[in-house]
Amino acid sequence: MFEATAILVVGLCLLVWSADKLVYGAAAIARNVGISPLVIGMTILAMGSSAPEMVVSATAALSGKTDTAVGNVLGSNIANIALILGVTALIKPLAISSGILRRELPLMLGVTVVAGIILWNNHLGFGEGILLLVLFAGFLLTMMKFGRESGGQDPILQDQESEIPKDVSNTSAAIWVVVGLVLLIFSADMVVDSAVIIAKAFGMSDLVIGLTIVAVGTSLPELAASVAGVLKGEDDLAVGNIIGSNIFNILAVMGIPGILAPSSINAGNGT
Repeated sequence: MFEATAILVVGLCLLVWSADKLVYGAAAIARNVGISPLVIGMTILAMGSSAPEMVVSATAALSGKTDTAVGNVLGSNIANIALILGVTALIKPLAISSGILRRELPLMLGVTVVAGIILWNNHLGFGEGILLLVLFAGFLLTMMKFGRESGGQDPILQDQESEIPKDVSNTSAAIWVVVGLVLLIFSADMVVDSAVIIAKAFGMSDLVIGLTIVAVGTSLPELAASVAGVLKGEDDLAVGNIIGSNIFNILAVMGIPGILAPSSINAGNGT
């Protein structure tokens, strides 16, 4: 039990670090090959904080732990709003001026309703996974359209552009991408395997362990990014990170287990 807990903690730390390095390298390469800061900010950087959830959910699904994957999505979204938004607001009152965020918020509420409808029958199917990923692609295109309409002057776009790595060689960036990807997959295996051991030890279901320990752990990148953003006065980026992550979690992260391992969800009381 102690060993499994230690492995879980180490795995979560590696997960956060490797996701950050993967995004760093990918964003640097994208800048070097001439991809616009708007596209980089709205895709690579925006999706970066959800990378741990994506890999953990895919790993859990491939291991037949669809409950853990779905629990990870729902628990992460709860942690994003209740924990991370709460912590950032305690540090400093948040002032939002981004028009894009005002458009993202209704979308987040909408996809949350979609998730509730999909999971109402306690089953996540292949067709539903495809639907979620199609909606995710539509969301990305919509966000880039909003960004172009703003002329790149929206506060959140300016904050994102400042986060894109500069003066990083393609060689160094490629190394970080490889290192980040390998460690991300390896640490996701550590997290899922140790979480299952802990769940069994406490008599918890896979869904509950995903909703709690795994969800909070994979939300650490969002916590770090939001706290860093608010400390730098980038309130729009701090809140946008939370809203965007919730949308990505539902559409992309929950869509992955639907495709890889469609199955029923154990909606019991945790036993």
